[in-house]
Amino acid sequence: MQQKNKIYKTGFYIIVLLSCLQVYGQSKLPTTNLDITKLPKEIKFTGKIKTAVSWKDKLGNNIVITTKTGTTTSKNAKSEDYKSAALYTYHYITNKDSTYLTWKIYDFIKECPFDIEVSFIKNTFQITDLNHDGIAEIWLMYKTGCRSDVSPYDMKIIMYEGQQKYCLRGQNKVQVSKKEFYGGDYKIDNKFKNGPKEFLNFAKKLWNKNIIGF
Repeated sequence: MQQKNKIYKTGFYIIVLLSCLQVYGQSKLPTTNLDITKLPKEIKFTGKIKTAVSWKDKLGNNIVITTKTGTTTSKNAKSEDYKSAALYTYHYITNKDSTYLTWKIYDFIKECPFDIEVSFIKNTFQITDLNHDGIAEIWLMYKTGCRSDVSPYDMKIIMYEGQQKYCLRGQNKVQVSKKEFYGGDYKIDNKFKNGPKEFLNFAKKLWNKNIIGF
């Protein structure tokens, strides 16, 4: 009898685990990597493409493109030592007859005389449907900074669901001595605070996973 109970409990736990994994897997929407040489003619962008993907949801056929300019000499600066850099993200909806921009992200550092950094954080771009409403959540995480020491970078998580923007802002964590760290704090905007709990929980996990190590 005890052996049968053990087998029953083991089977039950496996079923629960598989169910959880299935739900988690369903939260990430399947996307298609796009050939950047064959984008619709209506799509315009600045910089070099880092990511170009498409997927379908209740909004229709979606396209997201992320780009970076890289480091450039600041225009009209007093010295060539002043550098600038920017990043962009574009969200388009395509139908049979048209392609139109729904939102755009633009962030930058200008006229930096020190070490400049404006870049997306590796492996953080994601397309999900955490609240299972059929509309994708688009997750972006990036860092910006102009520094001459080991101070933290500014860091942001921006998420869009449809036209609604959610944001978590703060700094990454840096090690300043053998046992001392600095930075890592963040502020949560009201959209995350008042939105579905799945969104904020996901944002916190994404932040903590990438708070240090780059």
